[in-house]
Amino acid sequence: MGIRVIVSGSGNMGREVLAGVAAAGDMEPVGVLEKFSEESEFPLPGGGGVPMSADPAALLDRVQADVVIDFTNLDWTPVVARAALDRGVRLVIGTSGLPEDWIAELEAECRQRELGAVVAANFAIGAVLMIYMAKVAGRFFDAAEIIELHHDQKVDAPSGTALATANEMLAARGKPFERNVPEKETLAATRAAEVDGISIHSVRLPGLVAHQEVIFGGLGQTLTIRHDTTGRAAFIPGVLLATREVMQRKELVRGLEALVGLA
Repeated sequence: MGIRVIVSGSGNMGREVLAGVAAAGDMEPVGVLEKFSEESEFPLPGGGGVPMSADPAALLDRVQADVVIDFTNLDWTPVVARAALDRGVRLVIGTSGLPEDWIAELEAECRQRELGAVVAANFAIGAVLMIYMAKVAGRFFDAAEIIELHHDQKVDAPSGTALATANEMLAARGKPFERNVPEKETLAATRAAEVDGISIHSVRLPGLVAHQEVIFGGLGQTLTIRHDTTGRAAFIPGVLLATREVMQRKELVRGLEALVGLA
């Protein structure tokens, strides 16, 4: 029997995850959680359907899942996580902008319950490599800026990936970056927000999916590391990897780095 999976969220990303789980030979989609749904059946890509509910506890009791995959929002993710943890169900979470104190609480509870979970800012393998390379480069350059570009329906700014990249760069460097501060700013906030010297610029436009550029500057040279997601299918290999790995874990894993040997 395969890994029994509930997908939380029925939007574009939720449907992509559901299709990926349905196509995986070692997994079985058994339900969909949707905050604004009525009790019904959600169609599967290849035919048939699975139960859909707005009640995480009721659906979890009904279908006895192994893993819940959640890519939703700050209000819904904690509700889903609580219901899953109370029933010993593992979690794979890709919701953007989750506060650190909530993740720390989840980490402590997973450790106490010896229950696996994965929380990642980005599930695209290329994005994981981008962050890793930015960490390496951050040790050799004194100045850096991040430009992150997303579709115009994204609810938070900057992206979780941009913040994770900045924090990893700072951890590797061990001190803040140097940052230009103009003597005169003729248009307020033109130089963007910053994290310990790293300016972060957020672009929101229709036609984009998820993109990020990390630009380093030094004497007589620049280095640019860029990752482009042209479709949500890019996230599915990482989601499936995390879903398989979480079955073997007894603690919370932050990011995919540890799962692909880059920690």
